[in-house]
Amino acid sequence: MSLGRKPYMFQNLLICTDLHDGLHRLVRFVPSLAASGIRKLVFFHSVRLDDDRGVAKVDKPAMEAARQYLSTAQENVPDGVKVEVVVESDRIVENILNTIKTHHCDLVLLGANNKTLLNETLFGSTTAELVERIKIPLLVIRPALMSTYTEEELDLRCRHLLRYLLIAYDDSKTARSLVQQITQVARDRPENSLESCLLAWAIESKHRREIPQSQTLEDAQTVLAAVKQDLEQLNLTVATEVRQQERLQAMMSLAMEYDISAIAVNSPSIPRLLEWSRPNFANLLLRRSWHPVLFFPDPA
Repeated sequence: MSLGRKPYMFQNLLICTDLHDGLHRLVRFVPSLAASGIRKLVFFHSVRLDDDRGVAKVDKPAMEAARQYLSTAQENVPDGVKVEVVVESDRIVENILNTIKTHHCDLVLLGANNKTLLNETLFGSTTAELVERIKIPLLVIRPALMSTYTEEELDLRCRHLLRYLLIAYDDSKTARSLVQQITQVARDRPENSLESCLLAWAIESKHRREIPQSQTLEDAQTVLAAVKQDLEQLNLTVATEVRQQERLQAMMSLAMEYDISAIAVNSPSIPRLLEWSRPNFANLLLRRSWHPVLFFPDPA
């Protein structure tokens, strides 16, 4: 079944940074990101409007300083890789969406603390609007981690950006859609990128009506074996794990036990993702996980 859109290839990466979240350090690691299969990098920064006696005006010195700093990324670019720098002022969400469209980005890298989903650390009150409107996957990484990596560690992190994915699976329609999206990524993936997947199913004691929960761990493992076989046809190394445990805790534990690069997840719909009064698994994971989270938007 087609997703009705061009498949994600994860070769054109948009890095959005506030220059304090650790992601700005990536300007010195373009060769490392290129080694993970990235062919185009766009560094984006937004400068707040300056308040001059109650009149909003563009802070041109701040924009120029940001541009000069991010332009460091263009000094050591491997053959076959392109690096762009975009510095804008005001209209943050519109500028990000326009940058995605202009540069044909298929993955956005964001920094977010684990307090609320993509909280005010990056884009303030405009974050919710961005998440509702974006149509490509988000890779969310904690600024606290990015800021504390040594250069050697950061080099390795960039080279293995999405090498090993933990796929949170439960045989729901949403989970099957997630596997389909990852299948398309794997089918068109560049060299030295996605290599392995861990299909993990957590069977909770309280069954949710929308999920056809297996009656036993063995039944769940049988379902995962079929999904594993499909993914292995794409030359991926695939492992499976079934646990009788609360889902969020199980995925966070597995991410520590295995050599996971990111936890892959999606949500039935973006608006539902932001309904904090009815939190779902995707937003809980985005809010609480210390491991990078690869979030796929609703393909509908």
